[in-house]
Amino acid sequence: PCALGLATPTAIIVGVGKGAREGILVKDAATLEKLHKVNVVVVDKTGTLTKGKPELASLNNLSKQSDAEIIAILASLENKSEHPIAHAIISYAKEKNIGLLPVEQFGMMKGKGISGVINGVKYFVGSAKLAEEHSASLASLEKETSEGKTPVILVVENTVLAIAMIADQIKPEAVSAVKALHSLGIKVVMLTGDDKNTARFIADQVGIDEVVAEVLPEDKLNLIKDLQSGKFENWKLKIGNSSQGLVVAMAGDGVNDAPALAQADVGIAMATGTDVAIESAGITLLHGDISKLVKAIRLSKITMRGIKQNLFW
Repeated sequence: PCALGLATPTAIIVGVGKGAREGILVKDAATLEKLHKVNVVVVDKTGTLTKGKPELASLNNLSKQSDAEIIAILASLENKSEHPIAHAIISYAKEKNIGLLPVEQFGMMKGKGISGVINGVKYFVGSAKLAEEHSASLASLEKETSEGKTPVILVVENTVLAIAMIADQIKPEAVSAVKALHSLGIKVVMLTGDDKNTARFIADQVGIDEVVAEVLPEDKLNLIKDLQSGKFENWKLKIGNSSQGLVVAMAGDGVNDAPALAQADVGIAMATGTDVAIESAGITLLHGDISKLVKAIRLSKITMRGIKQNLFW
């Protein structure tokens, strides 16, 4: 009986130790055990597939204010946000020595954007969805978004003041990671709150099977639940037999990924992401290196093989 009791923990300890050396931090044995059964990996876009260090590519100023004034308003509002896209605008303002303005009544609209009052004027900053909600008419952004850029729109009283285009580079290891996941027979789904054209552009470059874009944080959670229960027809996903639930791993790095990471069979956080994402996940990948996800799955398979071998002996 002693040997039986040692067979499993010995293999798990070796597996967790090997993972740590490779920059894969495993929170508990159950996570390592579940990982070898995963047949679909859901990945967030910004900060997971892309570097999460976006830059301001262009500013289309539609107001009578100067570009510097528009950047000051955008940067002041974004300064209170944790989203990686916010850093692009703040760092641009710092580069150009544009000072920030005091913001009152700051508010966040999950998955849509932010709002705040500057000098008595209420501004909204966010996605095209947010602009539509404030019935602000938008020119087509098809060309820019199909080049992988993300629009950040500044709105005041049903009027679009400016559209900032943010570009984020793909992580060089993302392409090889997706290829390796495919070779293990695992489907990959990109899940993002970003514009659908931008998402499709990134997915095509990385070689991802399916894209679900323009989703709110609660949609991320619902998609994971639907994949687990096999009810994903509504999402128009072609990933195997829908009558059977899938074993889902979710990789993300943001505050809005946390509920989905907690719901997934295996939550995988990027160490470069937010604390709440890391806390919700069972595995953390150091340096936010997505290629370590493939190593983690292989490690899980080897560990399970080790357990069975130990039990046999």
